[in-house]
Amino acid sequence: MTDQTRPYADLVIHGGVIASETGTLSASLAIADGAIVAIGEAGAMPAAGTTIDASGLHLLPGAIDAHVHYREPGYTHKEDWGTGTAAAAMGGVTTVFEMPNVNPPTATPEALAMKLDAARKAHVDFGLYGLLAEDNIDQLEALIDGGVAAFKCFMGNTFGNLPSPSTGAMLEGFEILARHGLRCSLHAETASIMAWRQKKLQAAGRTDPLAHLASRPAVVATEAVARAAILAEWTGARIHILHISSADELRPLREAKARGVDITGETCPHYLLFDEGAYETLGSIIRVNPPVREAHHQAALWEALKDGTIDMIATDHAPHDPEEKRRDDIWTADCGFPGVETQMQLMLTQVHNGRLALEDYVRMAAGAPARAFGLFPRKGAIAVGADADIAFVDMERRHVIRAAELHSRGKITPFEGMETVGLPLHTMVRGRFVMKDRSLVADTRGWGSSVRRVQRMPEPQPCNTDQTMDAVTQAVPQRRPRAAA
Repeated sequence: MTDQTRPYADLVIHGGVIASETGTLSASLAIADGAIVAIGEAGAMPAAGTTIDASGLHLLPGAIDAHVHYREPGYTHKEDWGTGTAAAAMGGVTTVFEMPNVNPPTATPEALAMKLDAARKAHVDFGLYGLLAEDNIDQLEALIDGGVAAFKCFMGNTFGNLPSPSTGAMLEGFEILARHGLRCSLHAETASIMAWRQKKLQAAGRTDPLAHLASRPAVVATEAVARAAILAEWTGARIHILHISSADELRPLREAKARGVDITGETCPHYLLFDEGAYETLGSIIRVNPPVREAHHQAALWEALKDGTIDMIATDHAPHDPEEKRRDDIWTADCGFPGVETQMQLMLTQVHNGRLALEDYVRMAAGAPARAFGLFPRKGAIAVGADADIAFVDMERRHVIRAAELHSRGKITPFEGMETVGLPLHTMVRGRFVMKDRSLVADTRGWGSSVRRVQRMPEPQPCNTDQTMDAVTQAVPQRRPRAAA
């Protein structure tokens, strides 16, 4: 008989080690209606319909990947929302932020509605990026009303060949976003430099893999980060620097943070684990924007992760058909590769190797993205009141990455054959298992929901509002009467 006076939970988990940004705790936790309602000693837990023994496992906040491309609508032979979020679930990722360079681009309310319809297949929670481009400044507020979680601006070209906006359009876009407080993520590479250099390299007959790196030296990112930070400082916009690949970008990033700019940054496992030698061993498979760089950049990236200059880990999950990746002419190979399924095991291997502390990984994979995009404390932590988004991890489990086993449609990876240590065995989203015993839970297709409605960003802090385009075009100067002759 159930004691009706005792609080009741849907599920109680015993025996696990809960990981946080400050350390670990051996404790039980209780879940009701998709949220965590208690953490503590086993005997203090409420009665529950179901109990689970998680002995031997670490319970990590589900990873939040702020940078994925799911290719739907328009390019579903590469990926769709079902396969992409299945890969996330298998990788211990419970929330993703999905990019707007699809067909049609997520640049209007109508295109956003198409994306939301496609996302009905999601196994995990998601935020949608709206596009900030030259020709849709008048659509930004409608996209906000439609439910985007953030915006994306392509300062440099990548898949989809969306034109980079002028600096004038970026400034006006930032003015609008500053009023609403939503963060704008930036592909921070200067388009004109890259186009100039690629044209010259092609004219010289360079088609080898290293020509891609030569076309995009670190200065293209350094200039773009500095320029974006200046615009954000002027307007009060919140910005996020995507896929930081070089030591050079860290200087304008640090300087902007020191000046009080609300700027965050991410890097990806491929920049931490590969250098220019990968162009010889992997050829066109390693082509990605920005490129994997020379070895001397890696130490600086690792240090920036540890000291918080780089806030978070993301993947730039960018799947393609293998034949679109394997090309003798580097300019014809599509850029990017899957990453959302392998990030956690790759980074936990670095924890195992002593290069990262577990609490640092929790911060950069869950806490920091949740704070940057306005989801904390509902997401990004295992805490009372938070959504029960949990990765159940065997920290000693060894696994070999095989492209053929990935749940993405993009069955090609530069991490092929790597042995990792530390693997998510189960993944829970809002109290429901979406992956269990290393198998996708099929009936969770459609369980994912939009995080835009979980929690709003903090109050916006716009600057120089008297000089915005909206302000100066609405103002009507008063003419002074002419003095009599």
